[in-house]
Amino acid sequence: MKHLFFGLIFWAVGLTCIAQNFEGKITYKVSYTSRTAGVTSEQFSSLMGDTQEYFIKGNHYKSVFNGKLVLWGLYIPAELKMYTKMSNSETLLWNDVSLNTDEVLKVELNKSKEIILGFSCDELILTCKSGVQKFYFHASLGVDPALFVQHKYGNWYDYVSRAKALHLKSVIETPQFVMESIATDVKPMKLDDGLFTLPPGVKSMKSPY
Repeated sequence: MKHLFFGLIFWAVGLTCIAQNFEGKITYKVSYTSRTAGVTSEQFSSLMGDTQEYFIKGNHYKSVFNGKLVLWGLYIPAELKMYTKMSNSETLLWNDVSLNTDEVLKVELNKSKEIILGFSCDELILTCKSGVQKFYFHASLGVDPALFVQHKYGNWYDYVSRAKALHLKSVIETPQFVMESIATDVKPMKLDDGLFTLPPGVKSMKSPY
């Protein structure tokens, strides 16, 4: 169970035509459906949280969660590292985003599949070794894929190189769980660079997961 929870944590943290790059905050409502004996949907939600605030500026991004175990994740592009802050440790855990143990086996694109917050969203389906990942996106929330060429972790470049935009909804299906994330608010805004820096003097170690 421990490896299951940590695997989900580091996927989620690391778990979005070229318009101007979107800068700002997207708030998501997140829900989980457990497929694991002995682990309830409520346990997943409690540990991971049911709300995610996602901040992005250029090739920097940060996620803040309201879970009891995982608090936030921060991508440092100069290091190609994803840092994760857990509630039970002052030491940050990091993953090398240039590495990906998953693999995309099939890609499907369906136009104008769903309306979310007034946006007519296309659907991108990635069938992966780990399971099926569905993303719903609109070009107005543009992302330049060239900024993330080396970001393989969590199939991020596989997604963004095709969608060229942040997702407004995702449905991630694995044998252990189904996670649905849907945007409840989109706020374009200028973000301070300090939001995307690590706390001074913080200790970190390579994640064992």
